[in-house]
Order: sequence, then C-alpha cells, then structure tokens
Amino acid sequence: MSDIGRRGFLVRTGLALGAAVLAGAHARVSADQQAPQYRFKNWEKLRTQFPLSPQLIHLAAFFLASHPTPVREAIERHRAGLDADPIGYWVEHEEKQDAKVLQAAAEYLGGNPTDIALTDSTTMGLGLLYGGLKLGNEQEILTTTHDHYSTETALRLRAERTGAMVRQIHLYRSTNTVSRDEIVDSLRKNITPMTRIVAVTWVHSSTGLKLPIHEMALAIQAINRSREERDRIIFCVDGVHALGVEDFRVSELGCDFLIAGTHKWMFGPRGTGLVWGHPKAWPIARATIPTFSGQAYELWMENKSSKNLPQSVHMSPGGFHSFEHRWALGEAFTFHQTIGKSKVTQRIYELNQQLKQGLAAMPHVTLHTPMSQDLSAGIVCFEVAGLAPRQAVEKLRQRGIVGSVTPYATKYVRLAPSLINSPKEIETTLEEIRTLRMA
Repeated sequence: MSDIGRRGFLVRTGLALGAAVLAGAHARVSADQQAPQYRFKNWEKLRTQFPLSPQLIHLAAFFLASHPTPVREAIERHRAGLDADPIGYWVEHEEKQDAKVLQAAAEYLGGNPTDIALTDSTTMGLGLLYGGLKLGNEQEILTTTHDHYSTETALRLRAERTGAMVRQIHLYRSTNTVSRDEIVDSLRKNITPMTRIVAVTWVHSSTGLKLPIHEMALAIQAINRSREERDRIIFCVDGVHALGVEDFRVSELGCDFLIAGTHKWMFGPRGTGLVWGHPKAWPIARATIPTFSGQAYELWMENKSSKNLPQSVHMSPGGFHSFEHRWALGEAFTFHQTIGKSKVTQRIYELNQQLKQGLAAMPHVTLHTPMSQDLSAGIVCFEVAGLAPRQAVEKLRQRGIVGSVTPYATKYVRLAPSLINSPKEIETTLEEIRTLRMA
C-alpha cells in the first residue's frame, strides 16, 4: 500500500499509533492461524460439522444456513481479533481478507476476482444492480411473473424512480407440462427490439422449477449477433437457489450477471452475498453506494479519479460491515470445493428425486415441482389434500420435520433436501406425509 493509503492515513491521524499500543496490551487472534482444513470423508461425518438440533429433520436449510465448523471457527477468529483490538485488527486484515474471499469465490465460480462484487444478500445485489443499470430511451427490462418479491420490487422501485419500462411475461403454462423448449421459446418470442435487460430467477422458490439458463443464454446470444453493442441484451440471473447446488462455471453459463446470497445452499456466513458480472457487461452497471475499496479510497485522497478501476470494485458497497462474517466467507467456498462440486450436485439430486418420487406416489399429495432434474434443483413444492400449506407445515414440525410455506400469493408446502440430510431422513419424512390428514 502507498504512504497515502489507509494505513498511512491512520498513522498520520494518530489512530494507528493508538492501535499499536492496544495491540501490545491485548493479545490478538491472528486470522492466519487457521484451523486444520476440513477433509470430506462421508455424508454422515459431514453432518457432524453442523450444530443443528439432532431432534429435527432439517428440510429448510436453504432459507438461512447453519454454519459448518470451518465457517463458524473462522467467524470466531475474526470476532476475537476485532473485539481485542478493533482498529488494529481491521487495518491488518481488511484488504487481504477481502482479497482471499474474492479469490475463493472466483475459484469456485470459475471466474476472476475482478468480476465479483461483495454484498450482504441476494436482495442487496438485486437492488444495487437493477437500480443502476444504464438504459437508453425506449429500452425496456423484460422479466417474468415467476420471480421473487425482491426482483419484482427492485424493478418496480427502479421504474417508479426513473420511469424505466418493465414488462412481465409468463415463461410456461404449468409445471405439470413445462419443458425446456417451452421456456426458451417463450423467452425468444417475447424479446422485442426494445428489450435491453432480461431479468430472471434460475430456480423458482415458488415451485422448485429450474430454468434452462444456458439454453436461454444461447437464444439471447443469437439475437445479440444482429444488434449493436449499445442495444445488446444483458442477461441477469438471480442464482441464489442454484449456487451451492448446481455444478457450473460462470464463464460457460452464458449470463451477463449472476446475483446470489451465499448464506443459503453455500453455507456461508449469514449476511453475505455477491454479484458476478462478465467483464463486457460490468460497464452497464452504475454504483449507488460508495465503495470502501482501498484503491478507490487512495485515489480519492490523492484527488484522482477512480473511474478506471474495475466496475465490480465500485459495486461492492462501502461502510462498515459485520467483518467477521464477510472475511469467513472464503471458508464456505473452500468447504464446498473440498467435497467436490459434482459430488454436491449428485447428492442433492438423489435426495430430491427420492422425495419427489415418494410424494408423486401418494394419492393425497399434489406435486408441483417437475420430476426431471433438468427442470428442478433442490426445492420441492407440493400440496396435501384437506390441509392448508401452513397447517401441513405445522403438523410436520410437530413430528420433528422442518419445512416452510412458499411466500407467494399461491402457497405450497416446501421441503428442500440438502447435504445435511440422509436418505433415511427423507424416508422418515415420506412416512409422516403418508399419514398426514386433516385430523
């Protein structure tokens, strides 16, 4: 770092000197004193990494993750350091820990660290991206009727604030008959010369349907070949229920932006997320919150412009965060990498197929998630005859099974088998649902 960097700035203001005195008085826990790296052995041993109640079958872990041991211990190391010497620890670790997180995320995603902005959640990422995308006159944002509150509201707020045109479409008629071709054809037919942004959700938390993102991207790319750069369609994907489930590389996926929280399927610290952008797409994004990037801050103190820094740098919101959580995020990516991305996907698919097949065989259950893994991921939605979704979820909870209700106008029971579950737990769940009645 230069003499005009943040460390130098703190020294000149006398704060770093105070931090040094405090450091001598209080032992500081170093983030570099890492615990032994987790080694995957089997699924039973993996379950012991989570301090989840053994009295419950947890089928809603996608909502908010329990921290596995490596993540939990990293959080505690950073918390102890910040509690012992807040400014000293922050000065020593802030930039290198952010860099470690970005590197770990890039290695997992198959991208570059400079393509990634760090956020606190999917909702923050969606709001920042959709609120600042550059649109020309008469250009529109095309989205769907299947998206989450956060996407719909972020786009509505953008429209109210700027007058941007937002158009919603149906991608399919029914989850009972949906196909990849129907989804891609619906998208293609609804794109007009005015369409500049396409905003979709990879895995719908309303039904468990998984969109064929790569095929949709190819359809968009075919249209883009006849367009000028200023009119090129930018493909934005909320990937929160695919990240940590699907085995993919962003460089091969085909979208321009991927937005996701990392405290769900990734098992990352609560309050963490990211936005990945293709280098050719980032220029269309405009930041709305000042970044605290060391590079940007140094340039500001030197009265120089930071416009030549990667746009992803500007898109990481500044301010003080829960640093112990953000800096522990790299451990979550490493945890998944240690297991193996393909192994993670296969395990989640197997558990979900077991659940869906069991539900489909029950006459009093209506399954709303496609059976094919080409069109589903880790979320399973269904109805139980004679019971409202909330009643069914409450009855399952009384029997030690944790599920949820889809937070949409049309409500279903929602279960999501993940890496913390076993085939035995899924069979136990099915046995309870077989006996689930109004009584």
